[in-house]
Amino acid sequence: MLERAGARLEDVVRTVVYVINIDDWKEIAKAHAEIFGEIKPASAMVEVRRLISPAMLVEIEADAVLDNEEQVNSV
Repeated sequence: MLERAGARLEDVVRTVVYVINIDDWKEIAKAHAEIFGEIKPASAMVEVRRLISPAMLVEIEADAVLDNEEQVNSV
């Protein structure tokens, strides 16, 4: 979604991670850190009862800001 909007990971300023089991937070946070590395966007993790597909365990929402200050939302 970021690429389709002309954005890159470096443009991400905030993420919200929706999880169905908050007890998995350490592994999820580690994966998030591996992807975003030095970018370090503001981030929140929220436990939800379920996601759109029973096969999904994690969903990440990302907000990116482009140089032209246009905000890009991606799920």
